[in-house]
Amino acid sequence: MKALADVTAKYLTDGWQSATRTFEVVEPASGKVLANVADCDAQAARRAADVAWEAFERWRATSAFERSDVLARWHDLIIANTEALATTMTREMGKPLKESRGEVKYAAGFVRWYAEEAKRVYGDLFPAQDPTKRLLAMPQPVGPAFAITPWNFPLAMVTRKAAPALAAGCTFVLKPAEQSPVSALLLADLWLEAGGPAGTLQVLPTSDPAPLSTVLIEDPRIRKLTFTGSTEVGRVLYAQAATTVKRISLELGGHAPFLVFGDADLDNAVAQVMASKFRNAGQTCVCANRIYVHSSLAEEFTERYAAAAERLVVGDPLDAATDVGPLVDAQAVAKVERHVAEAVDGGARVVTGGKRLGGLYYAPTVLAGVRRDALLMREETFGPVAPIVTFETEAEAVRLANDTPFGLAAYVYTRDLGRAFRVSEALEYGIVGVNDGTPSAPYAPFGGVKQSGIGREGGPWGIQEYLNLKYVALGLGKA
Repeated sequence: MKALADVTAKYLTDGWQSATRTFEVVEPASGKVLANVADCDAQAARRAADVAWEAFERWRATSAFERSDVLARWHDLIIANTEALATTMTREMGKPLKESRGEVKYAAGFVRWYAEEAKRVYGDLFPAQDPTKRLLAMPQPVGPAFAITPWNFPLAMVTRKAAPALAAGCTFVLKPAEQSPVSALLLADLWLEAGGPAGTLQVLPTSDPAPLSTVLIEDPRIRKLTFTGSTEVGRVLYAQAATTVKRISLELGGHAPFLVFGDADLDNAVAQVMASKFRNAGQTCVCANRIYVHSSLAEEFTERYAAAAERLVVGDPLDAATDVGPLVDAQAVAKVERHVAEAVDGGARVVTGGKRLGGLYYAPTVLAGVRRDALLMREETFGPVAPIVTFETEAEAVRLANDTPFGLAAYVYTRDLGRAFRVSEALEYGIVGVNDGTPSAPYAPFGGVKQSGIGREGGPWGIQEYLNLKYVALGLGKA
């Protein structure tokens, strides 16, 4: 892979878009400037739409096998450059290096899956009442897609969207998060190196997303919008996309409950909720936000969980020993502080943590005795704070878990097979992990219900989001 400075400089001069303005990408751990990247505007978006449409006319005409080969090479290059990609990701958004290495593998997994899935886009020939007719259902690429991705998974959220789009024959215009555009630029550079045609994958970094996004959403040639981010922004984009009736996928906010029943294996339950809660310092849309524990286990669970949280190493995310790095920015820290203070004012007890550690670091925190109407029980905290609330019955646990407008991910810990089925079926969520705190996989459907989104990413379901189904009725005429 080219040096970071070479890649970022390329996108300032002769890449997919030229730019006269730049903005700084700052490392949250050190406060140092990692890179200066092109600050694309509405004019750049218009050019990108032109390029995407022209490239689509060529890319859609390639065979599924050709597209598969390019994706396979892209996968291999991502894996070969694991260390460079992981280090860049850690520096630009603060994720511990060992997690970043895992994300590179996860991101590459989507590319590998869709390299194969490109060859599994099947149509149907189905019977007609008229023997002189043949009826076909023919899948075809939707068209150019516009994607907006978040900072918390700078690689995986890109490949989870781009790989199925490119496999289907769509072209792809990406607006990465302002905090983490460099990872996306590196991915795009590897796409070109893999033989991806120019214009099929464009990256438009910007410090002012609204004008750029508006141009692309209003352009009728852009046929698909895919977004991962907050529910508030998702609602705005949903309304904007309606003006051109775009195909749309929205992966929005979550507020995941983790239910620990009285028959749970306590050691495993603690380990799983640790993995779910404190990964990426709690800055994931599927991490456990509300931990409901049966009253018979609450005291022992809280004690063990707090002890495990205290063993986490908080520090430099580039240090291989670090478990928890900094939050992404000052706004994120302020939200965590506000949630904890409001809970404590309402009677919650800080079992461990509950304080800022300097800079953008916040101590892994466990709160007990949290009121059910506390702010952090109603809003997604997006930080390393674990509130524990008790329940008595299965019905109560389900009611508490479902008492939210969100429905992305939920978790259940029990050794009762009947309960596992009853509760997972009753939970109003798109993803349920039963005795599994990390259920996501490239070949599985990912997405939410209620105000957590529309559509699914991953597996065979993901590529369907980038395909239209055309019905063809063919009259054979007389022999």
